[in-house]
Parts: sequence; C-alpha cells; structure tokens
Amino acid sequence: MPTNQTRGPADGPPPQALLLVRVLTAAAFIVILNETIMANAVPVMMRVFDVTPTSAQWLSTAFLLTMAVTIPVTGWILNRLGTRSTLIVAMGLFCAGTLAAVLALTFAVLLLARVVQAMGTAIMVPLLMTTLMTVIPEQFRGRVMGSVTLAISVAPATGPVLSGVILEFLSWRWLFGLVLPVAVVVSVVGVRLLPRDVAAGVGRIDVLGVALSAIGFGGLVWGLAGIGEGASDRSASPIVPPWVAVAVGLAGIALLVVRQLRLRRAGREPLLDVTALRHRGFAAGVTVMTVAFGAFLGVMIVLPLVLQQVRGTSVLVAGLVLMPSGLLMGLLGPTVGTWFDARGARPLIVPGAALVAAGIAGLAWTVTWAPIWAIGLVVGVVGVGLALVFTPIFTASLSDLPPGLYSHGSAILATLQQVGGAAGTAAMISVLSWGAALGVAAGDAPDLGRGGTYALAAAAGLAVLTLMLTPLVPAGKPEPHRQAADSTGAST
Repeated sequence: MPTNQTRGPADGPPPQALLLVRVLTAAAFIVILNETIMANAVPVMMRVFDVTPTSAQWLSTAFLLTMAVTIPVTGWILNRLGTRSTLIVAMGLFCAGTLAAVLALTFAVLLLARVVQAMGTAIMVPLLMTTLMTVIPEQFRGRVMGSVTLAISVAPATGPVLSGVILEFLSWRWLFGLVLPVAVVVSVVGVRLLPRDVAAGVGRIDVLGVALSAIGFGGLVWGLAGIGEGASDRSASPIVPPWVAVAVGLAGIALLVVRQLRLRRAGREPLLDVTALRHRGFAAGVTVMTVAFGAFLGVMIVLPLVLQQVRGTSVLVAGLVLMPSGLLMGLLGPTVGTWFDARGARPLIVPGAALVAAGIAGLAWTVTWAPIWAIGLVVGVVGVGLALVFTPIFTASLSDLPPGLYSHGSAILATLQQVGGAAGTAAMISVLSWGAALGVAAGDAPDLGRGGTYALAAAAGLAVLTLMLTPLVPAGKPEPHRQAADSTGAST
C-alpha cells in the first residue's frame, strides 16, 4: 500500500494522492452502481427467463450475499497484493462478470455473472477507503471523503433511475452493456496511473477463517433476505428456513471472532482483525452506520414498490422520485467534508440524523396521497440528512484507528453496512406484508398502501435509533495516531 508521509500544501492534499483517490472513486462508482441496478428489473427477468418472483429477486440478493461473504477477506487481500494489484483483481472480476451478464442466455448464467460482479464490487469499497486513509493527510480527509460520497452514496441511488430509463427504451442486456465499456476504460486508466507499490507480504490466508466468514456473514445475509422474501411471497419454500440460516450465521460470526482473536494473540496475521472494534470511536461509528444504512436501504426498497403498486407510477417515475436523495448526498458531500474538517463529527451527525428521521416519518405520512413531486422533495430532505451522517461517520470511524488497522477497519465497516442493509430490507418487507394483511382475516383485500406506511414508519424508527446513538460518536475530530505500530490497544 503506498504511503505519503509528507503533508500537502496548506490549501489541499498532495496532488498525486488526490489523483489516486479520484481514479479509485471512479472505479468504485461504476461497480457500486450495479448493486441496485436490478431493482426495477425483476418483472422483466420473470418474463424473459420464465422464473418466479422469488427466483428473479435472487439477482439482487445473490449480489448482496456475495459481497457480505467477500468483503471480510479484503483486508488480507489489500495487505497481500497492494493497491495496484488489488485494483486489477477487483476490476478484472467485475468486467468479466459484466461481460458474462451481457451474453447470458439462461437465468443460471446471469445469476453466476452477478456473483462474479459482486466479488469485484466487494473488493473495491475497502480498497477505496483504505487508500484514502493511507495517502490523504488527516486535516484534509473530511473534504476528500466528502467527494468519495459520490461513489458510496450516489451510485446506489442512481441504479434504480438508470435501470428505469434503460428498461423503458432498451433491452435488459443494456443494463450491463452500457456499463461494460466504461468499466474497461476506468480499469485501464487506473492501472496505468497507479504506481507499482510493494505489498506487505503477509502470511498465508486463514482458510478456516474464510470458511467461518462465509458461513457467518453468508448465512446471516441469506437468512435475512429469506425472511423478507418469505414475508412478501408466502408460497416460497426455502431450502433452509430463514431463521435457521440466521442462527447458523450468528454462530459462524461468533466462532470467527474467537478464531481471529486467537490468531492475534499468537502473533499471526488474522483474516479480519476484530481488535479494531476495541476502539470505542470506531465501534460507535460502525454501529450508527449499520443502523442508518438499514433505514436507508429499507426506504429504497419500500418506496418504489408502494409508488408503483399503490400510486400506479411507472418504473421510471418511481426511480426519479428517489433521485433527489442521491444527488443531494453527492453534491453536499464535499461541503460536509469541509465542515467535518473544521467542526468534527457530532455537530453534523446529530442534525443529520434528526433530518433523516423527520424525512422518513414524512414519507410514511404522505406516501399514499401526496403529489409525487412533494414526495420527491421529502426524499431530498432525507438525502440532506444522510449526507450529514454518512461522510462524517466514515471519516471519524476510520480516523479513530491506527494506520495498521485501516484495511481491516474498512472491511469491517463495509461488511456490517451490507448486513445492516439486508436486515433493514428484511424488516421493512416483513412490516409491509404484515401491515397489508391486517384486514385479510376480516374479509378485506390486502392493503399495500397501509403496509407501506407501516414499513416507512418502522424505517423512521430506525432513524430515531440512529439519532439516539449519535452521542456515542466522538464530539470532535479524532486525534491523529502518532504511532503506526499501535494497532492492538483500545483507544482512550
């Protein structure tokens, strides 16, 4: 991993470091976009490949599941390969998966292509975060992290909009065909610009740890996804009951933690260094981010469903309603980052979490009757709040760690973000189905509008919980870590 020990000029970070982060941000934007690009494509996939709704939904579920399994390994990959080689692996996997998706003639091939895509995406997110923390001096991290918000926050919000436009006018294959050449160009430019760095040369990978990670995080996300699918499709008969998968997943994670701590005490390189969670600022930030992302992704799933099924909007209009959130998060990112550099995290996170809670509560109240443009404005309020939460949380959480834990901290943060998203989606879909079915026993038809209102109210409850947790986040900017070797003790 390249490092830059020299402070940049007073008015900005070192130009070479900034170029490096911008290249990785462009690559990350392309790959993260595909996390939600299938959101509006489920009906099309059902018709084209003659599959059930549950099967078609696996094009998104398998993507999240693969990311949850792959991300914990990225800390070891980064330390083993270095930045340039890791970028080659990540974008190589993504481009190969995207090409396979363009050419897929069967549903099984398309599903496998999505898995390969997700493996590349999973590696890119920690690569971007770790590199930023390594090469950008601390006084400029908030500003640069705000720009990175474009990839982390805007890309998922852009996916449904882009897919809506493409499906309105073109074949579903263009969902991948338009992305592929851009991904190839970004990959070539990135590899040419990045210097050849020297990897840390860590030891062999912990095979048992990889297995426990796959069982733990894979089982947990699979089970949570199954809970959501079972709530929306009562006829679904999963191979493994969702609650069993969740229990197995939690057991696997517990064993993984014990395994990693034992490796650390024995002086061996852990697969995922969970001692990062001993740093209270990082642990608090991860908790707030996990809950907030669960609320965010829950709204991203529920709101388009209600708009299309209850309000009768088109796929494109439903996607456009979500667009203000992503745009505002991206546009405000650099400004929020500058504010973080000047004021610290908590002065931004507290009002941000309050805006998110108020905005989602407003959506719960207005989603079934308000004009579509008014709902879009409320979604924009949520986006402003999320911009005030996500950028400071990412920066403050990782800045609380010593440099030796940046790669593992990035992997932990990204992994739990996926778990939070899966949990939020499962919870929101379950509440939606429960609310819609409340009057069925009395002979009434399912009321999806009522279910959507209840689900958004539950998301607002998660946002309130985020607000309640904000006092745990450090009030100001984290103190710089003077000793890189101090990577095992808890911060004070």
